[in-house]
Amino acid sequence: MTTRCVAAVDCGTNSIRLLVANLDTERPFGTDLAREMRIVRLGEGVDRTGRLSEAAIERTMTALREYAGLIREHSPEAVRMVATSASRDASNAEDFTRQVKEILGVEPEVVSGDEEAHLSFTGATRELAGADGAPYLVTDIGGGSTELVVGSAHISLNIGCVRITERCLHSDPPTEAEVAEATGIIDAALEEAAAAVPADEARTFVGLAGSVTTIAGVALGLSGYDSARIHHSRVSASHVHAISRQLLTQTRAERAQIPVMHPGRADVIAAGALILDRIMTRFSFTEVLVSEHDILDGIAWSLAK
Repeated sequence: MTTRCVAAVDCGTNSIRLLVANLDTERPFGTDLAREMRIVRLGEGVDRTGRLSEAAIERTMTALREYAGLIREHSPEAVRMVATSASRDASNAEDFTRQVKEILGVEPEVVSGDEEAHLSFTGATRELAGADGAPYLVTDIGGGSTELVVGSAHISLNIGCVRITERCLHSDPPTEAEVAEATGIIDAALEEAAAAVPADEARTFVGLAGSVTTIAGVALGLSGYDSARIHHSRVSASHVHAISRQLLTQTRAERAQIPVMHPGRADVIAAGALILDRIMTRFSFTEVLVSEHDILDGIAWSLAK
């Protein structure tokens, strides 16, 4: 048996997450030693300004200092941090990278959309190996981008819950015109995806990241966030559509009262739900298989080789 302790950090547009785990390369499952998530909204305003704000960088570094302490406690053999959409888009990414290295001891890897898609697919499907559900369409709805992957075919789209909210959904709650504009942008991106990814060949649709898991929690009627019940739950397309409509007609304050809602997600969840709903409509999926394992797990497994 080959077991390795590794630490993975995923720094996205909306959240920064940590996984420290013991991974056995001969098995599809690992043992979590620490799994943490903080919503820091690193990509706040990037779509408009092209820069990471000082406040957003400081929120991120505060979380990263906490993570660095947890990493030291477990003394992993390898550490990898991946920074995604917000860092790809920012003109001042160099300053962000310098601060990360000072705190964590390693530089963040600003991966391409293709690599992001590969890591998400690995994290979501490794434990599904041998199950009667392949081929899979894996969709990771992030803050700044959305990845769609079928096998070796993948595409990264510039639609994410933060980006669509900042670009279109300005009112509280969003107006019909704003929702229509957002829907048009999402649908146009999905037409691009349809030409690049053979989604029609997929038997199982797997949904990843906070928007999807939150929607699953709402669908399950949970009184609080329960990752064990959410992981590998299935939500019908009709249920996703109804929840999406509900969220788009609620105010931010009303969404914040939903028991499974993280406080930092209430303002962008409606856009995330709309993206999921439009993907399922465009590719005629009747349900989504929800996974708590995603790009963060893919980063960890990349270190276990």
